[in-house]
Amino acid sequence: MLILLTGGAGYIGSHTCLELIRRGHEIVVLDNLSNSSRESLRRVQEITGHTIALHVGDLADPEVVREIFSTRRIDAVIHFAGLKSVSESLRNPLKYYQTNLGSTLALLQQMESYGIKKLVFSSSATVYGDPCGLPSKEDSPIGIALSNPYGRTKSMIEQILQDAAFADPLLSIAALRYFNPIGAHESGRIGEDPKQEPNNLFPYISQVAIGLRPKVSVFGGNYPTIDGTGVRDYIHVMDLAEGHAAALEYLKPGFDAYNLGSGCGASVLEVIAAFSRVSKSAIPYDIVAERPGDVAASYADVSKASRDLKWTTSRSLEVACRDAWAWQSANPTGYVDNG
Repeated sequence: MLILLTGGAGYIGSHTCLELIRRGHEIVVLDNLSNSSRESLRRVQEITGHTIALHVGDLADPEVVREIFSTRRIDAVIHFAGLKSVSESLRNPLKYYQTNLGSTLALLQQMESYGIKKLVFSSSATVYGDPCGLPSKEDSPIGIALSNPYGRTKSMIEQILQDAAFADPLLSIAALRYFNPIGAHESGRIGEDPKQEPNNLFPYISQVAIGLRPKVSVFGGNYPTIDGTGVRDYIHVMDLAEGHAAALEYLKPGFDAYNLGSGCGASVLEVIAAFSRVSKSAIPYDIVAERPGDVAASYADVSKASRDLKWTTSRSLEVACRDAWAWQSANPTGYVDNG
C-alpha cells in the first residue's frame, strides 16, 4: 500500500516508517517539523535503502493535504500528528484543542473528498484517565474525569472517528491506545530527539546519563505503588511500530480500539535502575512534588491486540534501555539537522 503518515518524521512515526518499508509498503510523510527532523527520515532511508517522500506543512491547512491526495493514490493514513505534552496542555489548553482537533477534522474532510477509507489513529492510554481498575481494557470507560486537556483531545478525536465510521460504513478505523514508548531502533541511528526539555521520563534519563542534564526529577514519591513512584506500561518503540503496521494490515470496516502495551507496569525507580545497569553509570535523581494530571499507575490489558492483530511485544525493558543508550551515546545532542 501507499501510506500517508501525518507526523511521520517524529519519534514514533520515523520508527513506523522503517517497519512499514520492511513490510513492503511505500511511504509519504506530512510533517511540519515542529518537534521532529528531516534527519530522522534521511536515516530511515539510509537504513532501508528506500526513498520517503516528505511534504513539509501543516495538516490543518487543507491545501497542503489536498496537494498530496490529488497527486498520489494514497491507500491509507496513519495519523500521528498532534501535540502530546500533558503538562503543556494544562498551561495552554486552547492550543491543544485547536491543533489536535482541527488537524484531525481537516484530515477527515480531505479523506472523504478523495475516497480514502483506511485510517489508523495514534491515540493514547490517557483516554482512560485515572483508571478505576487495572489493567485497562478497551471496553473500560474513557473520557470520564480526565485530568488534562491532552487526554481529552484524544478522547474527543476517538468519538469523532466513531461518529464518522457510523455515518460511512466503508470507513475502516483503528484507534491505538498505547502507553509509554521507549527505546530506539537497534542500529542506534534513529531515536527520540525532543527539541525542548523532555516531557517524558526515558529521554530525560538518557540525557542525564550522557551528562546533558544534572539529575532526573521524579514526580511523586507517595503513590500507592511498589516504591511510591508512578507505574507505567513501557513499550519499546519498535514493538509499537510493529503494532501500527499490524493494525493497518488488519483494518476492518467500522471503528475499533486496541491497547498497545506490554501488559505490565514498571515504576520510575525501576526504570532508572534498569537504565543505570545498562549504561553502567549512576543516574542521580530527586523525588519532587507530583505533577498535576498524573495518575499513580497505568498499564494495559493487551489480549485484544494479541487475538485480532496477532501482535504482542517482544522486547524487554532492558532491551529498550540498551537501544536508547546506544542511540544517545552515538547522538549525544540528537540529530545534527534539527530543522
